[in-house]
Order: sequence, then C-alpha cells, then structure tokens
Amino acid sequence: MHESFIYLASQSPRRRQLLEQIGVKHELLLPGADEDAEALEAVIAGESPEVYCARVTEAKLDAALARLARRGLPSAPVLCSDTTVAVDQQILGKPADADDALRMLRLLSGRRHRVITAVAVGTATQRKAALNISEVEFDVVADADLRRYVEGGQPFGKAGSYAIQSEAAAWIRQISGSYSGIMGLPLYETAQLLKAF
Repeated sequence: MHESFIYLASQSPRRRQLLEQIGVKHELLLPGADEDAEALEAVIAGESPEVYCARVTEAKLDAALARLARRGLPSAPVLCSDTTVAVDQQILGKPADADDALRMLRLLSGRRHRVITAVAVGTATQRKAALNISEVEFDVVADADLRRYVEGGQPFGKAGSYAIQSEAAAWIRQISGSYSGIMGLPLYETAQLLKAF
C-alpha cells in the first residue's frame, strides 16, 4: 500500500510550503503548454469578489481533474486554490505591469481590504470547497516606498500586488482572520476538507 498523497494544482511555492507545514504529502499537477490557465481567471462583470474567487477555484479544479484523467496518473484527491484581494466590490488580481501594481498599492494604502481565498478538493466522484475571508489593514505608505517595492519586482504574480510574507508586512497595521489564508491557503479549512477524503 503506497502512502496517501494529494495533487496540488498550483504553481505557488507558498501553497507547497503551507501543505508541508501541516504534513500533507503532495505531488504537483500543473497545466501543460496546451492549457490556458490564465483564461480561467477572467472576471465576469457584476460578480462579487467572493463569488468570483469560488468560481475560479471550481474551474481550476475541473481543469485539474480533466488533466489528471488525460495524463493517466494514479488516482488521488486534487487540491486547487485561488486568492483574491478586494476593496469593497473591486477585485484586485495579479498586476498586469508596474503601473498597475502601483495603482493597486496606492488604493490599499491607509485602508482595510479583504483577502478572499477559496479552496476546493475533489476526485472524479466527490468534491468539497471552502471560502476563507480575512481582513487586512494597511498603514498609509509613502509613495516612494510603494515605488521601491514595485521596482524590486515583488508585486508580480501576487493578487493585490503584495505578499504578506514580503517587505509589505511592515505596512500591515492589523489582520483579522487567517494568516495562512492571506498567504494563499487557509490551513484550518484545508485540513477540514482533506479529512473528508
């Protein structure tokens, strides 16, 4: 009997670290060159950030389960996750470029925002999902500091243009919710979902 494991359908090194932190054995199940993974993250007009995040995560799970079947890999549960930063009903995804990153960081400066992370785990016959919502409050950050952060390349590939485990941590006055959820994988909810499998 081989040891049980899950597939992680995410390129995020932070999600890997978080799964390792709670002792979950995992293999990566990443999109091939033939898949348009970014297209799954398209925003639908009028959609709330919470609905958007949950929908994208379910779409990622559908794509990952199809990938698993297509590649003929051993069967195991697949975990997908998506993190969205929201100011009111505005979704702040990954920045398109430096100007976009600076725009987002200026918007976050001196105010509270939500970090929404959806997690979905599934097999061909069963699936479960959870949504974690945390609140983060940024201090007012000097424009020169925001520019330096952007020039250092840190915002790229990050929802809302920042990572809590980066230099931006120095701007965070308060968080309410799940630190691991803000990093990209809420461990309490993830552990609860995995117990069901």
